[in-house]
Amino acid sequence: MNKTDNQLQHDVMDELEWEPSVDPADIGVAVNDGVVTLSGFVKSYPEKLAAEKAARRVAGVKALAEEIKVRFPSDPKTADHEIAKRIIDQFAWNVSIPDKTIQVKVEHGWVTLTGKVEWNYQSHEAKRAAGRITGVVGVSNLIEVKQVPTASDVKDRIMAAFKRQAGIDAAGVTVVTDGGTIRLNGKVRAWSERGIAERAAWSAPGVSKVEDHLTVSF
Repeated sequence: MNKTDNQLQHDVMDELEWEPSVDPADIGVAVNDGVVTLSGFVKSYPEKLAAEKAARRVAGVKALAEEIKVRFPSDPKTADHEIAKRIIDQFAWNVSIPDKTIQVKVEHGWVTLTGKVEWNYQSHEAKRAAGRITGVVGVSNLIEVKQVPTASDVKDRIMAAFKRQAGIDAAGVTVVTDGGTIRLNGKVRAWSERGIAERAAWSAPGVSKVEDHLTVSF
């Protein structure tokens, strides 16, 4: 009886597990119409040959595409699962990142972050931390900010910031919310005050975008 590709894949994986001279942890097995593709990393050339021989021993293998690379212990650890592990470790050490609510996926070095956080800065910090890991070729940040900001909260934060930093009233600033987007309108007296208003708007929970339409009246 001919084996299905799924059965063949399991048999090859079992054979690699059974072979004592092969560490299958970093070896991937794919099967398509009886053609087996081995990918990933091994620690030496003899181990690479042993993995190839083990796969060929399995009944039902029509052909073998061998894409395993030799990576020495001193080389950077850039397999997808190793990258994912280092990102998760980074998140656990970073107090700014709620690691329990963020999911990490790595495919060919490209990182996709999903999940939900309370604050926009947490999403940005997670993306920044993931991008620093060796072997990462790009980051797709799909993390959602859970809370929806209110216009009154944002306005209160802007007024408080103006009083702390500029000693003036922010009465000339109006705030409009649209989901997680904040639109700032009105007039301020200086460019520095415009920056204060923007930073205060970003500090509100749930803000994912700030559109600054403030004008400066000299």
